[in-house]
Amino acid sequence: MLPDTMSAVQLTGHGGLEKLVYRDDVPVPSPAPGEVLIEVTATGMNNTDVWVREGAYGTETSPGSVSTWRRDRSTLEFPRIQGTDIVGRIADVGQGVPASRIGERVIVDFSIYNRPEGDNSLADIDYIGHGRDGGYCEYTTVPTENAYQTDAGISDAELATFGCAYQTGEHMLDRARVAVGERVLVTGASGGVGSGIVQLCRARDAIPYVVTSREKKDALIAIGAEGVVFRDDGDLVAQVDAATDGAPIDVVADLVAGRLFNDLLRILRPEGRYTTAGAIGGPVVELDLRTMYLKQLEFHGSSQGTRDTFRRVLRLIEHGTIKPLLHDVYRLSEFHRGQEAFMAKSHIGNIVIVPDAKWDDHGLS
Repeated sequence: MLPDTMSAVQLTGHGGLEKLVYRDDVPVPSPAPGEVLIEVTATGMNNTDVWVREGAYGTETSPGSVSTWRRDRSTLEFPRIQGTDIVGRIADVGQGVPASRIGERVIVDFSIYNRPEGDNSLADIDYIGHGRDGGYCEYTTVPTENAYQTDAGISDAELATFGCAYQTGEHMLDRARVAVGERVLVTGASGGVGSGIVQLCRARDAIPYVVTSREKKDALIAIGAEGVVFRDDGDLVAQVDAATDGAPIDVVADLVAGRLFNDLLRILRPEGRYTTAGAIGGPVVELDLRTMYLKQLEFHGSSQGTRDTFRRVLRLIEHGTIKPLLHDVYRLSEFHRGQEAFMAKSHIGNIVIVPDAKWDDHGLS
């Protein structure tokens, strides 16, 4: 029998960590028609949750304004349970969903597409944990088509490291049309998306080079980086040229922007492609349009990914082509500690939250 209430972390407004409130009296949701109820076993963290909490997305006319991910078209309501990268088991189903789904181990495609299957436009996309409650809780509901049964031979905590980061990274590479043998320079390479891009480049036989700090060099080489350059160690353009032995960079997959932006455009070969899904180093940059047009550069903004992108990433997980990079796991009741560790950015890969009641099931102590 399902309980009436559950533990959850609720976002109560924009601001600091004090806006994330742990409660043990939140009603367990009921699946609506076409939905499933998931008993959550693990949920991965991501930068989007942090930026939404901080209201750090600005507007098109006021970059410093407090705004959520959808900016002036927000679907965010408070209190909201965040958490996109959900893994668990189906505990109940809504009308129209076969009861045979109960008990399935699932990973959730976090995107709310607002468009039918086959329409790959992401113009009005939303996501679970923003437009509806997510996985920082014991139970959550999602549309049945977003819950993918999987037999991936890794733990639930490991499985929860992929979702948002890898779907986003794969879509970035798709948009930039990264092909076999092409060289890709990845910034922010130690984070969830960046480290995912390194592995996803190798999965399509492209060659990733990374921008990172010295202490993370060996770990990034171990997951597939062909070469490493250091963001605070002199001329970035010269470093990249040395790392590639003078071979050109075809694509920049940028998650940092800020003061690196101009150098990244200098590094790109003529007719190169720039793709971005983040700006942790600063979202407002100085662009010399002459560099853009004289070098015939392409720019691609990217956020989330399509259904096909998610399915392709899941196949790579299940085939063992890409590996989980699980840095650490925190109890749901220790959420603030977990998010502080995540925000410190001293890790490689991802940090995962596990409901307290499922802690022992993961063999954690």
